[in-house]
Order: sequence, then structure tokens, then C-alpha cells
Amino acid sequence: MKYNTIAAFAAFGASSLVYAASGTINVLTMNVGGQEVPGDKVENAKTIGSHLAQTNYDVVNIQSDFDNHDSIYETDKHSHRTTTLGGPGQGDGLNTLSNLPYTNFRRIKWNKCSNAEGGDCNSPKGFTFMRVRVSEGVYIDMYNLQTDAGMKGDDVSARSSNLGQVSDYIKTWSEGNAVMVFGDTNSIFSRTADNINIFNEQNGMTDAWYTLVRKGDASADITCYNPSDTLMCELGDKVISRGSPLLKLDATAFEYVGDSFLQSDGQVLSNRDPVKVSLTWTQGETLHQSGFVGEADGDAWFNDATALSAKSNRPKTATIAFSGGDVVTQVSLTLNDNTKFEHGVVGSQSKELNLEVDEFWTTVDLCQGTESGSGIVYIKATTTKQGLLEVGKATNNCQTHSAPSGFQIVGFAGQSGSQIEQLSVIYGLR
Repeated sequence: MKYNTIAAFAAFGASSLVYAASGTINVLTMNVGGQEVPGDKVENAKTIGSHLAQTNYDVVNIQSDFDNHDSIYETDKHSHRTTTLGGPGQGDGLNTLSNLPYTNFRRIKWNKCSNAEGGDCNSPKGFTFMRVRVSEGVYIDMYNLQTDAGMKGDDVSARSSNLGQVSDYIKTWSEGNAVMVFGDTNSIFSRTADNINIFNEQNGMTDAWYTLVRKGDASADITCYNPSDTLMCELGDKVISRGSPLLKLDATAFEYVGDSFLQSDGQVLSNRDPVKVSLTWTQGETLHQSGFVGEADGDAWFNDATALSAKSNRPKTATIAFSGGDVVTQVSLTLNDNTKFEHGVVGSQSKELNLEVDEFWTTVDLCQGTESGSGIVYIKATTTKQGLLEVGKATNNCQTHSAPSGFQIVGFAGQSGSQIEQLSVIYGLR
């Protein structure tokens, strides 16, 4: 991944320059099952791992990773990798290899499966979720999946349900975030019953092949070989993405890269052509985000960026309010246009700070518990006039986040349950 800093004029006629990080990211999706591929399966898996190590893939999603998982990981060199659940019947076959750190990794089982054609119900298949940190305050929610593969009626119905389940999860857990779904969808756009259009229709996402290669024409008029000799044919292996109010995210290049994954005798390593997509990302000009503090999964996700991006004015925080006791249970702020953002539940002690007209909230101190997987136990707000508001008990596991020059704190993003489990703040222009 490459990144740099660019300067752009802020919206709403700001006279100063706003600096926004930008960069590129390369991802790969590959079904590594290879049961129909000739050659020694263990050696083939090691070769796949070594190819992954030698290339510049920032994040790799693999599917059908059952029997030879250890061999792939033996030769791969990515610094952050998911732990497998086991072979067929035990695991879902989904794993991610990343050079970028991530948090909140989850495995979610499909609500519906079918054995009408194939054994999709014989393993607990589904999809995975993780929040990938691309740069400081820059996150992309990434999903890996392998849907029902058959072509009989029950299979098609299950596959459509699978994609709908991911779409609903995005609505709940990725609101306001940049999102990438890449994996084995077993779907093509010309088969409308597959329901692959749901990500565009329900989640505002675009498919890299459909947009960059076919430019909106998904006619099933060209056969895919392995390795493919043309980009014009369509596979079920896809990379689908969207940006957010906090991050502009655009796919810029699509490739079938089966020629890069061959055995020494020229035979393929997988019965599916791997897909590589390159994307560019740029922080928003008017809204930025801090890093997250807290590691626990909550009952609900919240993100005020969407509501903030819809405002035509440039609001400022007028009132800050926190609630809690030994831990932080609720965070709240009210803007000067009377918009109120409130997340969590009322605790044993609640405090409030009213800001003056020319006073801005610019710094937040956050502490999480000392045990792994702990939520937020302390929060302190500091304003430009040294106004202070704090709740909870500080630990030795704390972070301070300050608004960039010309910005202020105007919202939150995170997870809540019985307490605030994870928290970042949203910065808006002053």
C-alpha cells in the first residue's frame, strides 16, 4: 500500500487548506480449494502461500481454505492473519491475510443453505467481518464470503438469501463506513435470481468488474477459462466497494491473475482464477475520524458521520455530556443547530458542559480497561478555552486524540452495550 498527504481547499468556502491523507490499496480474492487441480495438494498450497508473500497484495481474502491451510500460512508472510476454524465440517473455509492491522473480526454463519447440488450445508459456511486500519483514523470494513454454489432452485434461493444477509449486516454494522465485499459470491450479473445487484441497490456499492471492465454491460456472452485470456468474461469471484462521508474509495484497476499462480510445470494452482483489484482512497475534506479506542464488541454500532455530511452548514458542538461510573456508559453532544448525538445508556453519574459561542471541543482522552478486549472506562473532553468534562476512572491504557488544525470534534463512531465498548470521534471543520 502506498499513501501520501494531499492538500485540498475545504468546502463551504474555507480560506485555509485542509490536509487529507490518500493512498492506494491492492486486494486479492482467491478460492484455494483446488480439489480438481492436478499435483500434490500440500505443495500446491505452499506455492500459493509463497506467491502471496512475493506480491504486493495488502489484503487477501481466501475461500475453501480447509485441508491445506497450514501449508499456505507456512510460506505466506503477511503480518496479520486470521486463525482458521478447521477443516470441512468444522470451519467455514474463510481466512484473511493482511499487511494492515484490523479489529472486531467476526465469523457469521449463513441463515440458509442448500445441499440440493453439492454439500453447502455440510460445513458452517458464511461470511466474515473485520474493520481494517488503512492509516491513522482511516478504516475500511472488509467482508469475505462464500455463498451457496449450486444451480438448482433451492441453491439459487439460498445464494440470494446469503447475499441479502450480508447486505443487511452492512446496513447494521457498517453505517457511515467505507466497505469492501470481496470473495466467492458464486453469482453473475446476468443471472438476476442470484441477487448480486443487492449491494448496489441497498448499500450503494459498485462492482469493480462491472464498472471498470464492462462499464455497465453484464451480458453473459464470453466464457471464462483458467487462467482467463480476457477480462470481459465474468466470474463469481468479485470485489465490490463503496466510500463514505469520511473516505473516498474508488476501484481503479481489475485483473484476473491466474497466470501469477501456476505450478512449476505451468498447471494452475486453483480451479478458480484469482481476482486482483487496485483502489485509491482519500480522506474526506470536511470530515475526519480519530483512531478507535476499546476492543470489545458491543450490541450496536453507531456513526454520526452520515448525519453530519448531510448538513449544509458547518455546525459546532454547543454541549457535551457524558454518563457512567466505573466505566463510561453514554456519550452525547448537542450541536448549535440543536442536533443531538447520543449513544449508550445512562449510568450512575451524568455530567454536562456548555460551550461558549467561540469555544470548540478539540481534544478527547480515552482509556480502556486493562484486560484484553476491554471497553471504555474513562473519557475526558478538553476545549479551546480549557473547559473540562470527565467521567469514569483512568487506567494506564489511554490515548489522546486531538482535532487536526482547523477542525473540531462534532460526533462519534463506535459500539455500545452495557457500556461504551469502542469509541472514536468525528472531526468537522470549524
